[in-house]
Amino acid sequence: MKTTTNCNRRKFLKYAAIGIAGAVTYPSWTQAAGKFTRVNTPSDDFLPDVEIELTMNTADVAILNGEKTRVWKVTGKVITGDSNILDNNEGTYLAPTLRFKKGQKVRMILNNDLPAQSILHWHGLHVPANMDGNPMYAINRGETYIYEFEILNRAGTYFYHAHTHGVTARQVYSGLAGLLLVSDDQEHALHLPSGDHDVPLVIQDRSFDGQNQLVYSANMMQRMQGFLGDRILVNGRPDFVLPVATRAYRLRLVNGSNSRIYKLAWDDGTPMTVIGVDGGLLEKPEQQPYVMMAPGQRRELWVDFSGRAVGAELTLRSLQFDIDMHGGMMGRRGGMMGHGMMGHRRGMMGGMMSVSTLPSGSDYPILKIRVAKKEQGDNTLPKALTPITELQTKNAANAGKPKTIALSMAHMSALLNGRSYKMDDVQPDEIIPVNSLQLIEFDNGFDGGMHGMMMDMPHPMHLHGEQFQIVKREVSAHVTDNYATVSAGLIDSGWQDTVLVMPGEKVTILKPFNDFKGLFMYHCHNLEHEDMGMMRDFLIK
Repeated sequence: MKTTTNCNRRKFLKYAAIGIAGAVTYPSWTQAAGKFTRVNTPSDDFLPDVEIELTMNTADVAILNGEKTRVWKVTGKVITGDSNILDNNEGTYLAPTLRFKKGQKVRMILNNDLPAQSILHWHGLHVPANMDGNPMYAINRGETYIYEFEILNRAGTYFYHAHTHGVTARQVYSGLAGLLLVSDDQEHALHLPSGDHDVPLVIQDRSFDGQNQLVYSANMMQRMQGFLGDRILVNGRPDFVLPVATRAYRLRLVNGSNSRIYKLAWDDGTPMTVIGVDGGLLEKPEQQPYVMMAPGQRRELWVDFSGRAVGAELTLRSLQFDIDMHGGMMGRRGGMMGHGMMGHRRGMMGGMMSVSTLPSGSDYPILKIRVAKKEQGDNTLPKALTPITELQTKNAANAGKPKTIALSMAHMSALLNGRSYKMDDVQPDEIIPVNSLQLIEFDNGFDGGMHGMMMDMPHPMHLHGEQFQIVKREVSAHVTDNYATVSAGLIDSGWQDTVLVMPGEKVTILKPFNDFKGLFMYHCHNLEHEDMGMMRDFLIK
């Protein structure tokens, strides 16, 4: 396939002044239909099992009572393949839910009819570099980008979203994000709940003005903290209620928020039974009192409602966790922004940054489950799920010298190893041999790198390309009390593509870089941090 890199990729969005849904009034021409020009061409020797056309455009959807909300919406149609592989999620701002099988060859035709450049990234999929949605391939309004790739991933809950340099947060917030579900034979053999009993739940936060339009604040405090909305939406709906029957369900939880971290638990104290993470099913179910979910992460739950009476209700909540380390300045509890000037635990910085009526780390409801009917079903939870080959540190190409990536925020900058994002700026330590296993550690102040006027904040680190395994977590002594409010909900088993690195913590992972050469990004999945430059490229060669 011949692929053209956008010649304007070094610039900010061509139409940045126009803004996004809720920020401005759209001119009438944003809805204008037109012929799309392809910037790349399909491969003659690529024979797709599935071919889908996706179009990004503006739309008005009913989210709240009253006036409709202007959003950016992806809609799709199946050109080749079963029509059931695509659900447009009509009536919501969510992009289509796509369903594929491992081994299928997929061609995606992406049309841009938005008043801005954009491109879509297949979050968690192992695809070639020029199919991954790197910002360098962003297309203008009236242009088409063609993706071609084979589904190499195991069964799991994956995610796709806009990945446009400098404005990913705005575009995802406006609606450019959706689910991509993969199935395979191993999963099918387990006879897990399916059909209506297999329920994806995309959790997001949004703010609205008095006319029901999306409000997105880009002030510096919001950028440094990450945007926090005032309302929780599930599958694009507020006050979400899921009616269930008296049987077992598979709930696929997705944190689709820009920056909000959730500490999810059932309100009656029922343990959370986790069966899957970012990269698919675990080897065996795990029970936790709560589950932490950072932006971009996915967690799959097994929930059995067979013992509950019709009419019973259960609420999924996000519980309190210690906010001292989410927005504190100078990085130490006794420092200027800790217990000092303001005389309370959140400190001055915490107060300044609590710009949402739902502050980060507070307690609030996410959704309600209501048992609506009796129904018989197979409620047996398999003791074993899918086998996972454990990666070995001794097999890493750099086993004796881990690649360290220091995470820092200071002077209104978000940095990786002291560097901000630039295209075509790969440094020697960012060059990795193809078909190698790499030991990588993310240091968020564990080794004393956070000092002076730096900010202690959690960072969900996402690596494009093949999934990784978490080797270990190390926590600095000065944050152990705070860390204890989240540690039981960190699920480190299985295959991951996004890992939450808390302040004062160092997380070590093993990451394969197999099959594909080229540029693959790594970045914070707090999308405001990403847009501020907390993103870099690995060059695989």
